[in-house]
Amino acid sequence: MLRTIGARLAAVYLLPSLLGLAALGWLVDALARRALEEELGRKVTAVAAAAAAVMPADRIDFLRPGDEGTRTWRNLRDRLEELRDATGVRRLALFGPDERALVDVGGDAAIGAPLPELARDRLELAGVFAGTAQPSQVLFEVDGALFKTGYAPVRDGDRVVAAVLAEGSAASFAVLRDFRASLLALGLAAAAGVVAVAFLFSRTLVAPIRRLAAAARRIGGGDLATPVPPAPTEELGRLASTLEEMREELRARDRQLQTMLAGIAHEVRNPLGGMELYSGLLLEDLAGEPARADQVRRIRREIEHLTVLVEEFLDFARERPPQVEAVELRGLLEEAAALTGPLAAARGVRVSVEAGEACARCDPAQVRRAVLNLARNAVQASAPGAAVRLVAEVAGETARLAVIDTGPGVAPADRERIFEPFFTTREKGTGLGLALARRIALAHGGRLFHEPTPGGGATFVIEWPGASTLRSRTAAL
Repeated sequence: MLRTIGARLAAVYLLPSLLGLAALGWLVDALARRALEEELGRKVTAVAAAAAAVMPADRIDFLRPGDEGTRTWRNLRDRLEELRDATGVRRLALFGPDERALVDVGGDAAIGAPLPELARDRLELAGVFAGTAQPSQVLFEVDGALFKTGYAPVRDGDRVVAAVLAEGSAASFAVLRDFRASLLALGLAAAAGVVAVAFLFSRTLVAPIRRLAAAARRIGGGDLATPVPPAPTEELGRLASTLEEMREELRARDRQLQTMLAGIAHEVRNPLGGMELYSGLLLEDLAGEPARADQVRRIRREIEHLTVLVEEFLDFARERPPQVEAVELRGLLEEAAALTGPLAAARGVRVSVEAGEACARCDPAQVRRAVLNLARNAVQASAPGAAVRLVAEVAGETARLAVIDTGPGVAPADRERIFEPFFTTREKGTGLGLALARRIALAHGGRLFHEPTPGGGATFVIEWPGASTLRSRTAAL
């Protein structure tokens, strides 16, 4: 079953074209064969007519079985042999209305011997004995070679007293075989050309569709900064313009959401600062009352959680293009590991860095923030005594950072939503850590994706292109 538009377009173009080529080849071959058969038929009929013209009709009636040594028979045979040698036919034979041989040059049938091969040409013989020279309608084979027979009547006045058959070789059919080979080669070349044209035609039509599909995937993935490429045809152009309008509307809504989040975060951060200040003073005043002081500490922990939440809201609301520079990835990962250290120590989780001498161009602050969010998620998902690995590598123009844990992994039902803003499976999670990391990856012209870790756990990978691609991407932002 053809599942792609390109394959269907190619099939729609190819099938009629190839069937047309096959039909044309068959027709040309049939016409060539027919022309050669007709030409051979005319030749052997002309030879038979020439032989009939030199036969003495008044002497034929006197030939009887056993007359092979008579002067009349020898005279007839010599005439037929001379004509056979001159024309190059295989056989010339004189036979009577009873279809029995009189003289047979090339066949050696005796006088009065039946000629069973005449049975295949009953209709032609009826016309010959009615006075019309004509060829047989079929070819016959002798020792692997094809032959055709021509017949002509021998007249004695208005009466047909005998007939002459001339068997000619279809040697010209060797030309037909060569012609068929050339025709087949030409047909294969034409078919290859048709296939190539169909392939180019389908690619020309499908390429804009694939570009639009890639643009739709980028938009669905959250990349609202890259414009939708124009399309060459009117129909696809409408689709492209519709996608571009949708991208602009989504981008405008995203900006409105970011502005709203930033405003809310700013409004909440000021009273949080006051609450943190006064709760600290209250904690000092309750130094002699441990029970009440513990309640204030709980209030301060909640305030700290709210402060972290507000900061993440602000980070998510800010849309800043990356400030690109050459960065040693080991140092960047070690900074992220150090910032994750207190949380990892509290949960009994080890954080290790594997980077070698890898370097890349990126915004170190943004990428460090993305790795930090991923590392904190990995630590929170890990059991005490587990390890979280921060791995960096560069292959050609692609930099790759991976955060690997051995926790429970991501449930299959959640894998499609984990990068959505505000989606979280933790009780006090904000749902912005992965969304922010993904936005940072997209801003660098790359991507953030999830892979199940062999043996259990999860792997989150940030990939982005090398310096040349990154510079153009940064300029566009």
